[in-house]
Amino acid sequence: MAVPNYTYLKLKMPGPNGIIAIESTYEHAYDCDVECIEYAEALVEAETLIANLDRLDGEAPDSKCRAEMFEPTEAIKLVPVDPAYPDDQALRISATLDIK
Repeated sequence: MAVPNYTYLKLKMPGPNGIIAIESTYEHAYDCDVECIEYAEALVEAETLIANLDRLDGEAPDSKCRAEMFEPTEAIKLVPVDPAYPDDQALRISATLDIK
């Protein structure tokens, strides 16, 4: 039952005590339009990103295969991350590093 008038940026509707009129300014209408466009562009970009990530997920090689194929050029030393559990995770550092 509301009647919008885009020329004058007014919205009129019947109320319990007469007609209710809501007014705005051209600046506010422009700001709302810009915000709506930015939101729509962000949604399209997000959907495109999700589609690209889904496509790339199927193409990604197994990370274990890549790690096993790596061969260091120098001697390495395995240093456990947690000395209490030396068999869990270890860092690989060069065995020829200076003490400094």
